[in-house]
Amino acid sequence: METRLLQILVCPVCKSALRHDRERQELVCAADRLAYPIRDGVPIMLPAEARPLDAAPAPAPAPAA
Repeated sequence: METRLLQILVCPVCKSALRHDRERQELVCAADRLAYPIRDGVPIMLPAEARPLDAAPAPAPAPAA
């Protein structure tokens, strides 16, 4: 993904900056917790194509006394 392109792309839902996840080939919006796929080098910026990010892990239960 070209750095220059990343500088101008924003989330289509909230207009926030996106982070490139090279491992998963996605553009991630932290504000909306959505990940947009990159297919064949082309970002798919359709909200219907976005993957919701996993919810934050639940806190560990307190040890019994």
